[in-house]
Amino acid sequence: MNPDLQKLQPYPFEKLTKLKNAVTPPAELEHIALSIGEPKHPSPQFVLDVFTESMGRLANYPTTAGMPELRQAIADWATRRFKLQPGSLTAADNILPVNGTREAIFAFTQAAVARAPEGEATPLVVSPNPFYQIYEGAAYLAGAEPHFLNCTADNGFIPDFDAVDASVWERCQLLFLCSPSNPTGAVTDLETLKKLIALADKYDFILASDECYSEIYLDEAQPPVGLLEACAVLGRHDFSRCIVFHSLSKRSNLPGLRSGFIAGDAACIKPLLSYRTYHGCAMSIPNQLASIAAWNDEAHVLENRDKYREKFQTVVDILSPVMDVKSPDASFYLWAKTPIADDQFAQGLFGQQNVTVLPGRYLSREVDGQVPGEGYVRMALVATIEECVEAAQRIRAYVESL
Repeated sequence: MNPDLQKLQPYPFEKLTKLKNAVTPPAELEHIALSIGEPKHPSPQFVLDVFTESMGRLANYPTTAGMPELRQAIADWATRRFKLQPGSLTAADNILPVNGTREAIFAFTQAAVARAPEGEATPLVVSPNPFYQIYEGAAYLAGAEPHFLNCTADNGFIPDFDAVDASVWERCQLLFLCSPSNPTGAVTDLETLKKLIALADKYDFILASDECYSEIYLDEAQPPVGLLEACAVLGRHDFSRCIVFHSLSKRSNLPGLRSGFIAGDAACIKPLLSYRTYHGCAMSIPNQLASIAAWNDEAHVLENRDKYREKFQTVVDILSPVMDVKSPDASFYLWAKTPIADDQFAQGLFGQQNVTVLPGRYLSREVDGQVPGEGYVRMALVATIEECVEAAQRIRAYVESL
């Protein structure tokens, strides 16, 4: 077996299950899960109707590149959303539909990393810390070494890229951004994106921006800026060295559809298409037709944001008197500071109140003697407003009992 598989750490939810198994929650309280970022809002009915009506197309093999109509719908949406120069993001060369961002992130890393010849330094895949664990696993299995940049309250939960030594950039082949961030909700601003594009040019690495939470934000007048948008501002209409990942899972409450896209530099998209052709991961035609309907509509996305705004305001009002917590810039997570160790907090909360949250240490690695997720828990406000309010009240009761 591939020896690099031994480098993979247990997934955060495996660790959480083990933590919870040590206690027994009260049977009289219904379990409320704030641990998994799985949207619980209803999927748009018009998308489900398209999916159902197209089930007869399961008799057809889909192509890896996806239907031209889907690629065009994606290109049109991204051009509108990120104010791109019309025609610069083409359906033929700059777009590839994928089965969700997890698959795309992993596959792109395998295609992008050039393994080092024997005797040369191992290439680096640089990412924020805390982080989405796929970045790490994909790096190891591509023959690279993950390099983590701590995100703390002191730096606004955005890595201090100015503090990164030149020797790191010289070995870097791929830099992952996550904006809006999982788990902190922090958004990387335009000036930082411009700076990173310049670094990518100077040191010849690829910028890969995971933007799957970009459509969940609190201020309707200030949607999170995207990497392709930064390219457009710079007049970089070929998106050189820049790649983005987007998904319908969070935007449209369709996590089971497994539908997203990767877009950007055509020189990166073409070899990825070749890789995925061998990988055998084409999206089914019903999924593609349903995806077209979703990308072409914004009304359901606005309604979705309104629901999250209500939940954030209500839950933060309940918790802020007893916890250090505030609404994020974007995403559907609360990154809450805990009064005791985060893993003890998560275990005690489950044991007393039957509410599950994710310890921040499970999303982090130790760097420079620091585990930046320690002392925080991630709360995913994905359930109904009623369940989120009930969970917040139980969390407050638990904190007050400490």
